[in-house]
Amino acid sequence: MRIAFIVDPLASLKAYKDTSIALMRAAQARGHAVWTIQQDAIHWSPLHGVCAEAVHLEMLADDKDWFSEIDRHVVALRDFRAVLMRKDPPFDLEYVTTTWLLERAEAEGARVFNRPRALRDHSEKLALCEFASFSVPTVVARQASVIHSFIELERDTILKPLDGMGGSGIFRVRHDDPNRNVIVEMLGGNGARTMMAQRYIPEIADGDKRILLVGGEVVPYCLARIPQAGETRGNLAAGGRGVARELSARDRVIASTLAPVLAARGLLLVGLDVIGDWLTEINVTSPTCMVEIAEQTGFDAAEMFLLALERECLSKP
Repeated sequence: MRIAFIVDPLASLKAYKDTSIALMRAAQARGHAVWTIQQDAIHWSPLHGVCAEAVHLEMLADDKDWFSEIDRHVVALRDFRAVLMRKDPPFDLEYVTTTWLLERAEAEGARVFNRPRALRDHSEKLALCEFASFSVPTVVARQASVIHSFIELERDTILKPLDGMGGSGIFRVRHDDPNRNVIVEMLGGNGARTMMAQRYIPEIADGDKRILLVGGEVVPYCLARIPQAGETRGNLAAGGRGVARELSARDRVIASTLAPVLAARGLLLVGLDVIGDWLTEINVTSPTCMVEIAEQTGFDAAEMFLLALERECLSKP
């Protein structure tokens, strides 16, 4: 199969830890041709449909020089057997526009994963509202008074923007924090932006667990991202340390409940964030942590994903 990966600029990807590169390597190992596309190269015309300049890569084992370019030319997305949308947030208007173009490509015959409509329908922060029985006590609001009432009720909280990633813009705010007002004003843009507030979970000290769902099945290991001393964020991008673990009983209940539901909506790869016994986020844009899990446990989630992708693509013409 020819598989196209829509990713961030290749020079920005770090092969020693990047899940997209792990997926590309797994695809090549299984005999597939690997192509990459940049978001800004995707375009539509009535004559050719949705197209993009695509770069054909040979994947190399060296983590510094991890690819060699074989060819590049403009290709209609429908001419690939699968198109994988792995562009990192921000989930801004350009990202939404790309999902509209990808949905047009689907209408022309392309197979896109995760499905563009599902990407739009599942905010990585707000999607947990559908699964409130598993989620930490949470409020989503634009009015500062609602956020402050929640802080007073919970006493110790986490505030976050709805469009961040990698732990950016996250604050721990106690009810008696002298900077509480200014933090709420800043995150909320003085009432211009909606934000999320969640109860602070002390178990963050033991790690923010990333649980992967692949094709409706649950990867048996998670990556617990443990914060640095003095930090409340476990994100690897914020300096957290990743430790692979088997899933707990509670992890399995959450993951096995959500996996078939999300897969049925066209979400082939999902990353759940669980702290303690609480679901905190549902990541659908470009879930990570496959490399760390493979290195520490030997379980190859990238190959598991390729097998699921092959089933999806080969089961339909």
